[in-house]
Amino acid sequence: MKDIVTAGVDGTPESRAAVLWAAREARLRHARLRLLHAWVLLASETGPQDSSQNYWAHRMMDEAEAAVRTRYPDIPVDADLVAKDPMDALKEAAAASDLLVLGSRNLGPMSRYVLGELGLQLVTHTSTPVVIVRAEQEPTPDGRDGDVVLGVGLHEPCEALFAFAFASAARRGVTLRAVHGRHLPAYAYNRGGGVEPSAAEEAAKQARYELEQALRPWREKYPDVPVDARAEMESPAPALLHDTADAALLAVGRRHHHLLPGPRIGHIVQAVVHHAPCPVAVVPHE
Repeated sequence: MKDIVTAGVDGTPESRAAVLWAAREARLRHARLRLLHAWVLLASETGPQDSSQNYWAHRMMDEAEAAVRTRYPDIPVDADLVAKDPMDALKEAAAASDLLVLGSRNLGPMSRYVLGELGLQLVTHTSTPVVIVRAEQEPTPDGRDGDVVLGVGLHEPCEALFAFAFASAARRGVTLRAVHGRHLPAYAYNRGGGVEPSAAEEAAKQARYELEQALRPWREKYPDVPVDARAEMESPAPALLHDTADAALLAVGRRHHHLLPGPRIGHIVQAVVHHAPCPVAVVPHE
């Protein structure tokens, strides 16, 4: 554990939401908050007189830090201006952090299909969990939380994802809503294309059993975290989106491939990052 939560800062409303979300997360984790702004054209600063060349960058960081200290005065904050390509700087910051928090654009219903290019690239280029936050998703001043939603895939082990989600629910003192979505199997359909109720119920029963088996060791490890297990017989992405309207956080996994030729993001992760109404944590796992 590095005990550092890093938030990218670029002066946008989305960035402000990410900064405040990261600040509250840092307080919950008893960690330091690092505010980071990177740009290749930042002037080098060898003395106080040089800072005027980066006036707007300093002003942006001062405003971000002031917003944090107003709402969370008790957390330690570091504010860094880095004269590097933002992608490179944030990748390095992620490697030195327990969590990276980024803002995501949301200009209207159609923009849910558009995640900032930098954020999407970082999700696929780091082994650190990344949280994506939109402008309207900053934490409420009273600090009340909804459930933490865990997207459960049962076809491969994902210890890091389960650990992240259960720990997040434990810190907040909320219910963990574990959601597993799967299509009905072929045998549940009759020749006319309709669904056979008994076969569909048998498939749903099997899905619930497998979900409970996957959750059992984590229930034992986190006995104080209430768990609401939901096996939905529909596509995984819609199943998750239907269960996140009032959530504080949605945690989904992304398999961290070492042997494939390039970084990849699965279609389920891509769908929820673009469409979820709450902040989304993308957690790499082996």
